[in-house]
Amino acid sequence: MKLTDRRKWYIGFGILILAIIAVLFMFHANLVWVLILIAILVAIAIYDKKQTKHTILRNFPILGHMRFILEFFRPEIQQYFIADDLSEKPFNRETRSLVYERAKGVDDTLAFGTERDILQDGYEWITHSMSPKHVSEVEDRIMVGGPECLQPYSASRLNISAMSFGALSANAIKALNLGAKLGNFYHNTGEGSLSDHHQQGGDIVYQIGTGYFGARGKDGKFSDEVFQKTAHLDVVKMIEIKISQGAKPAHGGVLPAAKITTEIARIRNVPMDKDVLSPPAHEKFSTPSELCYFVKELRDLSGGKPVGFKLCLGKKCEFLGICKAMIKTGITPDFITVDGAEGGTGAAPMEYVNHVGMPLDSGLIFIHNALMGSGLRDKITLIASGKITTGFDMIRKIALGADICNSARGMMMSIGCIQSRQCNHNTCPVGVATQNPRLYKALDVNDKKERVNRYHKATVHSFQELVGAMGLTNPSDLCPSMILRRISPSKIKQYDEIYDFLPHGAFLDSKGFPELYKQYWDKADVEKF
Repeated sequence: MKLTDRRKWYIGFGILILAIIAVLFMFHANLVWVLILIAILVAIAIYDKKQTKHTILRNFPILGHMRFILEFFRPEIQQYFIADDLSEKPFNRETRSLVYERAKGVDDTLAFGTERDILQDGYEWITHSMSPKHVSEVEDRIMVGGPECLQPYSASRLNISAMSFGALSANAIKALNLGAKLGNFYHNTGEGSLSDHHQQGGDIVYQIGTGYFGARGKDGKFSDEVFQKTAHLDVVKMIEIKISQGAKPAHGGVLPAAKITTEIARIRNVPMDKDVLSPPAHEKFSTPSELCYFVKELRDLSGGKPVGFKLCLGKKCEFLGICKAMIKTGITPDFITVDGAEGGTGAAPMEYVNHVGMPLDSGLIFIHNALMGSGLRDKITLIASGKITTGFDMIRKIALGADICNSARGMMMSIGCIQSRQCNHNTCPVGVATQNPRLYKALDVNDKKERVNRYHKATVHSFQELVGAMGLTNPSDLCPSMILRRISPSKIKQYDEIYDFLPHGAFLDSKGFPELYKQYWDKADVEKF
């Protein structure tokens, strides 16, 4: 006889009760406790039948709760018992384990060969040399600062990407900054401004977003005086204008009044009694030309420190409009940070995470080519930001056009992030992305700062080893022809055979404009985005 769902529930419920009674009697439980337990279960069943929020509980009282229990633990079950070392997203277990091992200072080598399918489409590798260089011969820093910069900065090739206090806990920010101090690399504040927790002695990139937090007056607008006070601090080495970020480009935000603490209000220069708007666009500029003048204004106010901007590439003609504005005004930023649509620590609507913005590799190549074609590339440092955790990741980005790499999630993992993906719920179990004191106070700053330093040191060392293995001493000599990708079981191509790369001044050559860029260049306007 075929059982109906209702009969299945009766049978299941009966088996559950009998199992509980059997277990209790096995442990010589008092009959009174058995009856109390049965009464509790009956009460739950009656409540489940009467409530109207969950249909599954009305149809299957008590047993229906198993669905919610299993759903709650699904991510952990998937992560620890089902997924293999290479299948998880956004970072697989192999990558996460490498970060943890390097942060802890334990052996990070692999034995018995690679687990990757080297015949699979997309597999990549570098071309090594028969005359490799020693690690000590490979340069690990690069100067940032264009012609108008009075205080150029010597930067590490790997640094901490933008993460605000508020998104990350106080202890996490402190550990990251102290790690940056130990390793002599920079720490980007994120748009939430320079907090006390960022000021532990590590070099700072002071980021200014659309809300001008930490650089705004009482009217909410950008203030020269407030900005200047922060920009002149010795720990501030560079200033970054945030136009957009990969997680949610062209998307503003609201900080509800209920979430504004006294500390956050002081740091961001915002009132506590009303919601604070972080608009999608800047008030200080609305055209490419105005952006250039804002760069110059900040550079002058900071005393000549390097000033740049960060963006996730959207409309190509708009960036080419910036290039035209640079040529017209003669003003160039000292650096440009290219963020990828791969996202990062910032929480965003699903549609933005999955379908807005250009992936980092594509955006990086286009912006590199745009600067090359405009004859500006040698004046501007390019920084790649997004899903960079290993020395090979750094090799790839620099070969595609970057000079420096920023890592956010890699650095988070170095202080204990387990990719639980609860950053937007204030429930981060390891105290990294939460403002819950019970959770973040368990994060030991003194221990984690060492982990940040060790992870950075080991990753940069790996990067230098790879550069040396390629026969180079200067990472800036990396080029697209040095990385190969399998595009089919029988075909392999170099990066310069897959992607188009422009020669210097290609847009300024009257003999022939690159056809792939002509339609975007013609639409580009210095006075309009």
